[in-house]
Amino acid sequence: MVMENKIEIDAKKLLNPLVKMKNANISMKIKVGEEEEEDWEPMGPTPKPKVPTLRYWDFKLLERYPPFYMPICDMCCLCTFGKCDLSKGKKGACGLNIKAQQARVVLLACCIGAACHAGHSRHLVHHLIEKFGRNYPIDLGNEIEVEMPIARTVMGMKPKTLGDLEKILDYCEEQITHLLSATHTGQEGDYLDFESKALHAGMIDDLAREVGDIAQIVAYNMPKGDEDTPLIDLGFGCIDKNKPVILCIGHNVVPGGYILEYLEEKNMEDEVEVCGICCTAIDITRVSDKAKVVGPLSRQLMFVRSGVADVVVVDEQCIRTDILEEVLKTGAVLIATNEKMCLGLEDVSHMNEDEIISYLLRNRAALILDEEKVGKVAVEVAKIVAKERKDKKTLPNLDEVVELARQCTECGWCNRNCPNAFKVKEAMALAKQGNFDGFVDLYKRCYGCGRCEAICPRNLPIVSMTTKVGEAYYKDLKFKIRAGRGPIKDVEIRSVGAPIVFGDIPGVVALVGCSNHPNGEEEVALIAKEFLERKYIIVATGCAAMAIGMWKDKDGKTLYEKYPGEFRAGGLVNCGSCLSNCHISGAAIKIANIFAKVPLRGNYAEVADYILNKVGAVGVAWGAMSQKAAAIATGVNRWGIPVIVGPHGAKYRRLYLSNGEKFKAKDKKTGEILEIDPVPEHLIVTAENVKECICMIPKLCMRPNDTPKGRANKIYHYVDVYEKYFGRMPPDLEKFVRTEKDIPFMMKDKIMAYLEEKGWKPLEKYPQDPTILY
Repeated sequence: MVMENKIEIDAKKLLNPLVKMKNANISMKIKVGEEEEEDWEPMGPTPKPKVPTLRYWDFKLLERYPPFYMPICDMCCLCTFGKCDLSKGKKGACGLNIKAQQARVVLLACCIGAACHAGHSRHLVHHLIEKFGRNYPIDLGNEIEVEMPIARTVMGMKPKTLGDLEKILDYCEEQITHLLSATHTGQEGDYLDFESKALHAGMIDDLAREVGDIAQIVAYNMPKGDEDTPLIDLGFGCIDKNKPVILCIGHNVVPGGYILEYLEEKNMEDEVEVCGICCTAIDITRVSDKAKVVGPLSRQLMFVRSGVADVVVVDEQCIRTDILEEVLKTGAVLIATNEKMCLGLEDVSHMNEDEIISYLLRNRAALILDEEKVGKVAVEVAKIVAKERKDKKTLPNLDEVVELARQCTECGWCNRNCPNAFKVKEAMALAKQGNFDGFVDLYKRCYGCGRCEAICPRNLPIVSMTTKVGEAYYKDLKFKIRAGRGPIKDVEIRSVGAPIVFGDIPGVVALVGCSNHPNGEEEVALIAKEFLERKYIIVATGCAAMAIGMWKDKDGKTLYEKYPGEFRAGGLVNCGSCLSNCHISGAAIKIANIFAKVPLRGNYAEVADYILNKVGAVGVAWGAMSQKAAAIATGVNRWGIPVIVGPHGAKYRRLYLSNGEKFKAKDKKTGEILEIDPVPEHLIVTAENVKECICMIPKLCMRPNDTPKGRANKIYHYVDVYEKYFGRMPPDLEKFVRTEKDIPFMMKDKIMAYLEEKGWKPLEKYPQDPTILY
C-alpha cells in the first residue's frame, strides 16, 4: 500500500516469491510497527517490551537480590472472599499466600505511581499539542544528541516531535493496564512474577516521566542541560507579604505557566508574588526566575496555615486532600485546575474570566479546567483578595500559644501518633511556662502531617502553634536553590564516562524522593555536603533538591552557592522536578552508550547489565513517601542501580537484599564464570539513621568493573566515613577488597592488619569485563 510517497508493507510479505525476483531492483522503507526503520542503530532484541519480555532479566536480578518482605498487615481485604488471614503460612480464599500478597501490594503501588506520572505526562503532551501542534520539534540543542535515552532503549525510537511522544504514552498506558489487571483476584499467584511485573511498572514509570519532562522542556523553553541556571529564592522568608501572593501546589506546570505568562504580558511581574510548594514550585522556576520556591511538600500545611497566600492554585499529586478546608479557614481563595483533583467544587470552566472572578469572590473556591483562564483569574483575584486580607490574622500570637498549651493535659497521644515520635508533649509542657524551645526544635524537624492535632482530645491546633513559634524565632528563612537544568549534556558524559566506569570518580549519588524525613530536611543537605567534599557527583530532584537548599554553612551560603552545577566530580546538579528523575537514569544509560558504545535501540537488558556492573551510581530517597517514589525506585532498580531509602521506606513492605556472599559473573573476555565480590551488595535497602545511610553510599557505589585504583578510591571513602561516624573500621570490609591492589596506600597498614584478623584471602582472578547475561 502506498501512502504519502511511502511504502508500508508487512514484513512477512517480503517472503512472497514475487518480491524475491532475481535481479529485481526494489527500493523501499520498511515500517516496524509505527516507526520507520532508520540507520541510526540496528534494532535490538526487545523494542516495546511486553510484560514478560524482560522477565529473564528480572529473574537474574531477583536471584541475586531476593525480595525481603516486611508485612505491615497480614490480612487481605481486596475482595469479598475476605478478609483473609494470611499469617502463619495460611492461604487466602483465592489461594494466595503472604509473600505473593506482599508482592501484589508492591505491584499495586508501582502501578499507581506509574499511572500518576503517565497521566501527568499525557495531560502535558495533550495540552502542548493543542497549543503548539503535533509537529512541534523536540530540540534540546546542539549539545544533547541523545535526547531521550530511555525512549531509545525501551521503545527503539528517536522521538522527533510532540506527536511522537503520544505513541510512547500509548505504549505506557497499555502496559499499565496489563500490569494492573494482574493484581485482580485469581490472576498472578507467584511472588517473583509479581516482582517482575513491579520492575516492569517501574520501567514504564521512568519512560513516562521522560516523556513529560522532555515535552515541558521543549515547549516551555526550560533550561536544556544548562549547568549555570539561575539561583532561585527559596524559603518562607523570601515571600514578600506586602504583595498579593499566589501559591501553586502540586506537580503540573501548566496553570502556573499561564499565571507567569499573564503577569509578563501585563508587565506586572514585580507586583505579584508567585511561589510554589512541591514539584510545581521547581517547574515554575524553570519557566521564570521571578517565581519563588516556598519549600518541599513537608511545608505545605504550615505555609497555608500561615495565611500568607491570597490565592492557592492546586494542580495534581502530593497535595493535602483537605486543602480546601485549610485554605478557606485563612480567608484565601482556592482554584482547582485538574480533573484528578476536583474537591467537590463547581466546574466554572464554561464562564468567561470576568464571570469566574466574580464567582470566586462570592464563593471563594472553584474548579477551572480551562487552565488558560487561570492566568488572568488567579492574578486579578489575588489583587482584590490581598486588600481584603491585609490585616487578617490566621495564627495565634505567642501569648495565645501559651494559653493553648495550658489546655494540654499531657496525655501523650500526640507523641504516640507522631510518625517520628517527636516530643510534642514536652514542647507543650515547656510552652505552658512561656518557654518555646521545644516548639522551636519541633518547627525545624516536623514535616507538618498534622497527625498530632488530629488525635489531640483537646483539639489543640498544634501545627498552627508550631508554625507561629517558627515564624517568630526563625527570622532568616531565606535560601537559594539552583533552577532545574533538565538533562545531562552529552559532552559532560564524554568527560566523566571513563572516570566513573573505572572508579576514579568514586560515585554518582542521586538524592531524590519526598519529604517523609525522619529528622527534618537538614539531613539531606548534610548527606550532599559529605559527598560533595569527597568529589562524588551529586544529582538531585524534587523535594530532595529543595531540602538541600534549606541549609547554610557558617558563611551563610547554601550548597548551591558553593558548588558548581556541572555533572562532574564535586558538582551539584539539580535536574528539576520528580519528572526529571528520568535524567538521572538517563545519564547512566548515556554513559553506556556514549562512552562504551553500547547500542540503545530496543536493547534494554544489555544496557542495564552494563549499568549494574560498571556505573557506580546509587539513589538515596531519604524521605520516600508516595507510590510514585515506589515506582521510581523500582524503575531505577531494573536499570541495575541500587537505592537507599530512609527508615520510613520499610513501610513499602519489600527490599531487595543479597545474602552478602560472593556473587557470580561471566567474564566476557574469557567466557569464564567467576566468583566476584558482592557489589553492589543490595538493590534496595533501608538505613535506620543518617549515619548508616552515609556509610552505605560508598559501598553501594562499588562495581565489579572497578580498576584496582578505582576500587582503592572507593574503599578509602568507605573506611573514612565509617571511622568518622562510627569510630571504627567497617565490619564487612573484607568482602570488598579483591586483592592487595585494592587497598588505598594511605590506609594500607591498618587495612592489612584488619584483613589478617578476618582471615581474608584475595581473589585469584576476577572478570575484566563482567556480565550477568549468561
